[in-house]
Amino acid sequence: FALYYMLGFCAGILYANLFAKEYIISMGILSEYFLNQYSADDIETAEYLWYVVRIRMAPVLLLGALGCTRLRKGVVAAFILWTGFSSGLLFTSAVIKMGVKGIILCLIALIPQFLFYAAGYLALLWYLYTYPQIRWNLTKTVIFLLLLAVGMLLECYVNPVLMQLFIRTL
Repeated sequence: FALYYMLGFCAGILYANLFAKEYIISMGILSEYFLNQYSADDIETAEYLWYVVRIRMAPVLLLGALGCTRLRKGVVAAFILWTGFSSGLLFTSAVIKMGVKGIILCLIALIPQFLFYAAGYLALLWYLYTYPQIRWNLTKTVIFLLLLAVGMLLECYVNPVLMQLFIRTL
């Protein structure tokens, strides 16, 4: 898994530096204006929670559906490669736009929910990759859903506060 992720991460860094650098420089998502708007806005937490549930459950459902096919190992590899690519692209974009502060912003944007998402996804991906040697059961289902639910709650209730505190110190 680590090899797939690092290959994707390196590909994301290369893509950002070789092909998307001008686009990254021109985009406004990490601009000072955007960050000031984010820190000044009040987030409707209940509305944001339902948005996060929809966004976070889509990959789970897609992985679950594709994991029931003969392509499950390829799907797992592709998912991890894409996750690595996205991470490399995101971190490189943040460095291009903000320097070291961009890396810190990305890390704060991922904490604390990332720990729970990562644990849940690793369990699911490991199961899909090692099937049929490992069986899925009710306990794994409950733990997986609990990890995702805690991650979503942290993303909606804790992360915006951490992000706003950090952005205000910039």
